[in-house]
Amino acid sequence: MGDFVDEINRMHREVGLRQVETGEARTMLLRRTYDADIADVWDAVTSPERISRWFLPVSGEFELGGRYQLEGNAGGEILECAEPTRLRVSWLYGPDPGFSEVEVRLTADGEDRTVLELEHVAVVPDEFWGQFGPGAAGVGWDLGLVGLAVHLAGGELSSEGTEAWEATPEGKECATRSGEAWGAAYAASGADPEVVAATTTATIAAYTGS
Repeated sequence: MGDFVDEINRMHREVGLRQVETGEARTMLLRRTYDADIADVWDAVTSPERISRWFLPVSGEFELGGRYQLEGNAGGEILECAEPTRLRVSWLYGPDPGFSEVEVRLTADGEDRTVLELEHVAVVPDEFWGQFGPGAAGVGWDLGLVGLAVHLAGGELSSEGTEAWEATPEGKECATRSGEAWGAAYAASGADPEVVAATTTATIAAYTGS
């Protein structure tokens, strides 16, 4: 368990607000450093074959303006692609997804290390945010980036394997630590402590079934 919990602890998280065309959006930022060169990390987050080995199977047209679809999850349009440093896509899920974008930014840290920033910007319904806060999406991103760390180290977590692992005590412990960390980031953004406590509890319960 220690290795996966360590992966959760390696991530930096920030929660904020941003104005977009359709209103006020919530922002969730994750940052962490991987022991891999920038070309390898870029390939891992943009190659359909590699994405399926650490996240989910993906199909579509993988070019600027093309559309993609993750199996059983989000889909959207490739809005910006500047190899090997920046990828921005719309991130749409459900019948009325509203505004939602994900941007991945990579920065070389020497020859064999890469800093990855993932920022999710979305207009979230007040009732949903009020119930779960940033953890609803944030815990999912944390677990995804743990899968990326395993992949870059030479391992593999299929979507089926990841789903099974998330139901184990180890997986539930990671989701709990992640939920608590997003709660801390939410508190650091100035959120009311009682709201932070309630949304953190609800998020952890949703991910662990407790």
